[in-house]
Amino acid sequence: MSGLLFVDNNNACRSQLAEAFACRKAPDYVNIVSAGINATKINPLVVQVMQEIDIDISAQYAKNISEIENQVFDVAIAFCDCSFSGCPILPGNPALINWNVVKDTNQQETLESIRDLRDKIQSEVNIFFDNGYFAAFVSSKTDSQLILDNISDAIIAHDLNRNIYYFNKAAEKLTGYKKEYVLNNDCHEVFAKPLCGEKCQFCTSSDCSDLPEKDCRTMQLTSKEGQQRICEMTTTLMRDEKNIPKGILAVVRDLSVEQNLSKIATGVERFNGIIGTSPVIMEVLNSISDIAHSRAPVLICGESGTGKELAARAIHQQSSRKNKLFVPLNCGALPENLLESELFGHVKGAFTGAIRDKKGRFELADGGTIFLDEIGDISPAMQVKLLRVLQEGTFERVGGEKTFKVDVRVISATNKNLTEEMNKGRFREDLFYRLNVIPLTLPALRERGSDVVVLAEYLLAKTAQEAGREKIHFSSPVINAFLAYDWPGNIRELQNWIQYALLKCKGSVIELIHLPASSNWDWLNVNLEETPKKQTRKRKLNYAQVEEALAQLKGNKQKAAKLLGVGRATLYRFLNEQK
Repeated sequence: MSGLLFVDNNNACRSQLAEAFACRKAPDYVNIVSAGINATKINPLVVQVMQEIDIDISAQYAKNISEIENQVFDVAIAFCDCSFSGCPILPGNPALINWNVVKDTNQQETLESIRDLRDKIQSEVNIFFDNGYFAAFVSSKTDSQLILDNISDAIIAHDLNRNIYYFNKAAEKLTGYKKEYVLNNDCHEVFAKPLCGEKCQFCTSSDCSDLPEKDCRTMQLTSKEGQQRICEMTTTLMRDEKNIPKGILAVVRDLSVEQNLSKIATGVERFNGIIGTSPVIMEVLNSISDIAHSRAPVLICGESGTGKELAARAIHQQSSRKNKLFVPLNCGALPENLLESELFGHVKGAFTGAIRDKKGRFELADGGTIFLDEIGDISPAMQVKLLRVLQEGTFERVGGEKTFKVDVRVISATNKNLTEEMNKGRFREDLFYRLNVIPLTLPALRERGSDVVVLAEYLLAKTAQEAGREKIHFSSPVINAFLAYDWPGNIRELQNWIQYALLKCKGSVIELIHLPASSNWDWLNVNLEETPKKQTRKRKLNYAQVEEALAQLKGNKQKAAKLLGVGRATLYRFLNEQK
């Protein structure tokens, strides 16, 4: 629906005539309204001259401009001796046009003078529609609106009475309010002051002479749904061509987007080496931030080499326990008797070689965090002893009688399916539920799309710096190889490859020949000695084929990739691009 407004002064006879003719020329989807700045009632002479050409406008009435303030228009037309200066700023920010159809102020309104106006206005209306001017103005406004609606910053404009007359899509998304709800309403009444608190320019002064030309501040915004965001708002005092203040333009930027980008850029420092930009790893980082401040146990699951200890350290560093110790222990690397001593400590003489009292990891971690890696590998007897610590927070050293009580947050990790281990009777159900209060699953490297390139470049730069090497980079074929490979060993395997390649490469570019020798080069679909022209062309994918394959194979991406004739990494990249 498009909107067309005709504006006249006094009794609005010209705008009423224009409305009547426009209603017969415009498409059905155009809403046509006439108004007067000081309109009173319809002029009977106007009704009479229109009846002469078989147009009945007796049902029209002269609207005052204040009556149409809540309507949105694309085009507003005023007559040349009637400016828009007496109008409020119109909702929708319509295109403003003046028509040169003048009334003779020295001549009384007579049938003859009204007929003259009628014929002139009919001519103007016909030209306006027949020559496509209305469509052009609407199209131009639509294009401008399209541009503004695709800007990521929220754009809000209000007049000097705080009545909002412009509100783009980003403003709707940021505040949670629809444009139809806010237009021509007082911004403080609409938002209940969550947009700028009481620091708004119009809270301290209603006199535009006191307003700064430009102001920028950081503030907390509360959306309609109650979500809080940190935003930067820049306000500008808008002036017309005569330098008269007309209103305020506010541009609001959601800083949480930049904070997320900053989180990625400084991921090494903030998340202990967990870096990447893929949706799955961003979900992990957000989960770490959410669960860090809890005291509940966390169970981290994931394949070997996915960075489970890094995730555990990140949780500790984001928590209130960060000033206490983070104490890791690989439970699968120790036999049962040594594992018990490592966990709970021992007293002098408890066993051969126990020449002094020793604190266990739980004592060392008091007030901090203990990380139990490969928790699925501990024996049933150790599972019972560990369960007591989780339930009561108490234990005794090996060979001792004194009971110790500690305040320790337990983070455990496993690459096993503990549900299957429970079903087979190898892992206690009560211990599982004590450990798995907050589950966190780390994605395999093959599921992280282009993160493999980000990680590879980071690891290469770090390894090269440690080795004292000059700046070195990967060739394009190597990057393609990284993206195509399934990485069964995950990040640990990638790190090993890079260390090996750095030893083999004596120049500044790592090529395919520098990667570890392997009998499994089929994944690359290229012989190392072939030129790029001989490489097999990768099959292109389309969404319908992928969707059908995934449905047929119940979401199994590995089998779907095989069915589609592409590598798994290619399928993952394609799916990420569709998001």
